[in-house]
Amino acid sequence: MDFAFEETQQDVRDLAAEVLRRESGSGDGTSSGEAAWKALDDAGLLTLAVPERFGGAGLGVLETAIVLTEVGRAAADVPALSALAFGVLPVVRHGSPQQQEALLGGRQLTAAINEPSSPLPDRPRTKVDGGKASGTKTAVLHADRAQRLLVSATTPDGPAVVLVDPQGPGVELHRNRNSAGFEWTIRFDGAPAEHLGDAAALADLHACALAGICAVGDGAVAGALALTAEHLRTRHQFGKPLAAFQAVAQQIADAYIAARTLHLATLSACWRLSSGLDAAEDLDIAAWWLAEEAPALLRTCHHLHGGLGLDITYPLHRYSSLIADLARLAGGAHHRLDALAARA
Repeated sequence: MDFAFEETQQDVRDLAAEVLRRESGSGDGTSSGEAAWKALDDAGLLTLAVPERFGGAGLGVLETAIVLTEVGRAAADVPALSALAFGVLPVVRHGSPQQQEALLGGRQLTAAINEPSSPLPDRPRTKVDGGKASGTKTAVLHADRAQRLLVSATTPDGPAVVLVDPQGPGVELHRNRNSAGFEWTIRFDGAPAEHLGDAAALADLHACALAGICAVGDGAVAGALALTAEHLRTRHQFGKPLAAFQAVAQQIADAYIAARTLHLATLSACWRLSSGLDAAEDLDIAAWWLAEEAPALLRTCHHLHGGLGLDITYPLHRYSSLIADLARLAGGAHHRLDALAARA
């Protein structure tokens, strides 16, 4: 069983895969960052969800997720997750016409939605009162290059999403290392904040973020699995390819099952979100599968590579680092399981 893409969606996938393959100029099968980012932009793949009146294609969540999956499959070092899933999609779905015109014309966006010991909280500890934001956000992606932050906050009227200039007054950015590179902790102290949406917008921001995280994770798992399968096919021991050994075949089969499950769960969630259907349960399932199974799958891929899997000049480490960051960004396996249990 597989998900049947429409012609436009298939074209998006083929174009994104071709662009990223063409820009794999680092010598290790991964896409070099700035060149790949420019190529994606030149191909119109960063504005798929932007309304046509602002120069985009007027498509939606699923087409954006397809691009993010290919970014993950290439382990491309580009800010696509933060710009598209955390930025463009929520602005398109909830921004006023004036906000859309101001923010969708090539501005780099990201979201600040995690707080210390509180992943994607429904009632954030960050407060906005009188148009001023105060609080702390963690694990913010690409805050250094963003021109606006979508910030989850609690206002006198309830939870909301506000826009904050990361270079404006009352904002402190602190860089932290993560597995694949860097992320940011941000402290707001009376930072000017512009209202974007209410509690429904915040719930949808979380949904778009999880959909994007799972889409990149789906691609990263597929990329690591393809790399491993090729290694097992071409590497010989005792006169036979590694894939011919029963224990190896069993492990790669288990990894394939986990990868396919994540793929289908992610596509189901993204399709429902794109179609205006309730995607909350599907997103929780996909996010739990990503946080629980994907890191173990990557460990299996490393194991099946033997010592080569630990070589920093070999691209597998890029996939495992990316998966580690995505699983943590989603809140981790225990948090995702709690979310599912709450639904039961």
